Amino acid sequence: MGGGSQDSEVRPRKKGEKVAEWADGRLGVYSLVRARARRAFPDHWSFLLGEICLYSFIIIVVTGVYLTLYFHPSMNEVEYQGSYAPLRGQMVSEAFNSTMHISFEVRGGLLIRQAHHWAALVFVAAMLVHMMRVFFTGAFRKPRELTWVFGFLLLILGMFGGLTGYDLPDDLLSGTGLMVVHGTLLSIPIVGTYLSMFLFGGEFPGNDLVARFHTIHVLIIPALMVGLLAAHLLLVLYHRHTQYPGPGRSNKNVVGLPLKVRAVKSAGFFFLVAGVIFVMAAVAQINPVWLYGPYRPDQVSAGSQPDWYMGVADGLLRVMPGWEITFWGHTLALDNLIPLLVGGGLFLAMGAYPFIESWVTDDDSEQHLLDRPRNRPVRTALGVAWISFYLVALIGAANDIIAIRFHVSVNAVTWAVRIGLFVAPVLAYVITKRWALGLQRRDRDQVLHGRETGIIKRLPHGEFVEVHEPLDQEHLHVLTQHVQYEPIGSRPAGDREGPDAGSGLARRLHAWLSRSFYGEGTQIAKPTAQEYKEITSKHGT
Repeated sequence: MGGGSQDSEVRPRKKGEKVAEWADGRLGVYSLVRARARRAFPDHWSFLLGEICLYSFIIIVVTGVYLTLYFHPSMNEVEYQGSYAPLRGQMVSEAFNSTMHISFEVRGGLLIRQAHHWAALVFVAAMLVHMMRVFFTGAFRKPRELTWVFGFLLLILGMFGGLTGYDLPDDLLSGTGLMVVHGTLLSIPIVGTYLSMFLFGGEFPGNDLVARFHTIHVLIIPALMVGLLAAHLLLVLYHRHTQYPGPGRSNKNVVGLPLKVRAVKSAGFFFLVAGVIFVMAAVAQINPVWLYGPYRPDQVSAGSQPDWYMGVADGLLRVMPGWEITFWGHTLALDNLIPLLVGGGLFLAMGAYPFIESWVTDDDSEQHLLDRPRNRPVRTALGVAWISFYLVALIGAANDIIAIRFHVSVNAVTWAVRIGLFVAPVLAYVITKRWALGLQRRDRDQVLHGRETGIIKRLPHGEFVEVHEPLDQEHLHVLTQHVQYEPIGSRPAGDREGPDAGSGLARRLHAWLSRSFYGEGTQIAKPTAQEYKEITSKHGT
């Protein structure tokens, strides 16, 4: 045994071990990984939405690098002599010519180009759905406000990255969309004309548009997104992952899979996402620029539609009446300015929401357990109202297509969207809040009386009753592991503490907002304090 030990001591180290030791001594990679290797990661399907965002972004970058090798960002006119016969001999820009070359002459070019476009759509869609998941479960609360802000900025940059990439081919469809962007910029008071001149390099459409958009699309926006993505992921690791309520889970621990297992599952999920995107690119045609033709300032393509994430802006523009006013000798184009302000306010409200909720509820404690949407009825109702406004505006962006397909008047569709923009969010808010409170009441009844079994028994005096079965510990834990806020008016004014103490109007208003936000105005929605004590003592939760 002694000889074996001695042999092992003098065993020469392999080259790979030397390289690993050299790298660890200078970068500390092994020490960092070893410190994080035992960290647990919660395993829930909704957490995969964030991974879809990351993996689709990687596909965007990889396919974008490939396309950049063949794309010529110039608006200089050349004669098209490619393989697409209907356009042969026409004068087109170098940008359009290179896009046609990628689509028809470069090996695999059309597949890569369509995969790039589909990945961009999937990225923005996954970002929006991911943020809605974070919103409805309250994962944005302290200490993750900055994580939410970084994610919000990633969504906005993704939308503008898609817009600039959408306009690079210099085809008739993208040019029509740029005319809308140009008109919206000009509607901004004082600085609108300067913004237009700076963006287009002169009078629209100018000669530097594609070159400038190319720089923004392949350099500025990706660099900002990579920085925000890195900061977002670092904050997620620093604050540890949120988790859904359940047995053994609290604000002080994380229950889930170890890093090694999670890494293997994530790698497999990356290939799955990549495979789905490339299958979509192979079987579903998108942005066929050869059918639209090159851009001409005197032409507008019929039935033009932007990518879905810009549909809300286009829809607001389409349904806005043609209002204009003269102010101090200047004309204000309200038909463009008001949709711009409303659309911008819609997204700014999303970005600022964590800070608004923290102020309204006066909640400054760290939260690592996620909420069930029904337990935050006002937040859930506000989110559904936001989505309903977005969807109605998106319908407005297709008012002409809807009118043609369903053989109705485009004016009728426009007026329906106008009314829906005001009515739909209010109805969505009221219905969702009442629905959430009803689900709270059902949970309360289940905790107090147990689960309905469907078995009917007749009592000795003739009454028929349904037999209830007590809930198991895990289900009880999920239903009761949230903060039980006390209903308004349950304590005398002199016993109150916190933001509602005192008689000042501002404090009383703040207290009302805070209590109303959680839906405590309906006492049947949650057990009373005495009932909750009985529940916890009975079931040991």
